Amino acid sequence: MGSLIFLCVILWLASSTTMTSTEAPGIKSSRLLDLLIRDYTFQTYSNNFGTGQLHTIHLPANLSGIVVSTVRYRCGSLRRYGAKFEEFHLGTGISIRPCAQRVLLVKQNLGHNWSYIYYDNYELTGYQLISPVLGLLAYNAGDDMNFSTPYEVVIQANKELITVDFSNTTRLVNLTTGLIPMCASFEHDGKVTLTNQVSENVCFAKGHGHFGMVVQSPLLPFKKKGISRWKIAVGSSIGAAIGASLLGLLLIAMLVQVKKKARMDEIERRTYEEEALQVSMVGHVGAHVANGARTVPTIEHGSRQPRRPTSFV
Repeated sequence: MGSLIFLCVILWLASSTTMTSTEAPGIKSSRLLDLLIRDYTFQTYSNNFGTGQLHTIHLPANLSGIVVSTVRYRCGSLRRYGAKFEEFHLGTGISIRPCAQRVLLVKQNLGHNWSYIYYDNYELTGYQLISPVLGLLAYNAGDDMNFSTPYEVVIQANKELITVDFSNTTRLVNLTTGLIPMCASFEHDGKVTLTNQVSENVCFAKGHGHFGMVVQSPLLPFKKKGISRWKIAVGSSIGAAIGASLLGLLLIAMLVQVKKKARMDEIERRTYEEEALQVSMVGHVGAHVANGARTVPTIEHGSRQPRRPTSFV
């Protein structure tokens, strides 16, 4: 019975591993994910989809967890009237470049299973995602909808900024803890721009791209970011260089101290020798020799010369 249970557990783990590997087969780049979603969107889009009508794109099983919606607009109408596209609101005066007639807007909701790609590919140290990453991209859409050469077009806000509403997607945050959600804009150059909310769970955007909400909190883990190997290598090299520098400074300090002590010993030795030269030995008693001339006594009133001391032989 125990062997059967063990075998069942092994089979379940193997099936779970296989399922995980088929869900994201080598997709670790946010750009690659955008291209895959674009290709599936263009493959499933139909000429019967009318202008201004919202449609949901059904993705394959290996992209499960991602919700994609699309809508087509005339460029002139989008500039004059703007549009409300689920979580995104495009104000009037939107600029679309290049756009001859129509543009196909694609909205991505990467969910909590796929948003980790942006957490891994962008520098978000000290912050945690509290919302799935939402993407707004635009592509050329001609009248015939033969997407043989699809390409991305640029959307830029002019008169009114684009708003992104995360109210229906953001995790609940206990504001009594002092955590203030911030808006994160994931740029194409790999940078993250953090800005304040314009209202609760609402952010501004200057154009198309990917957006999310973050907080400075380790209590809401989204996905722990590991330290890459190159960062470890660079850190180890820097640490080794600092250690070598400190060791060199210590050796220099020790050498200076040794030289200073040797100099002090030499000064003391010379001083002692100079003092020794000023001492003469009388009998067995050392007597100091006076420096300079002695005073000769003065002879007063014809006094006779003093008698020399008698010598005892």
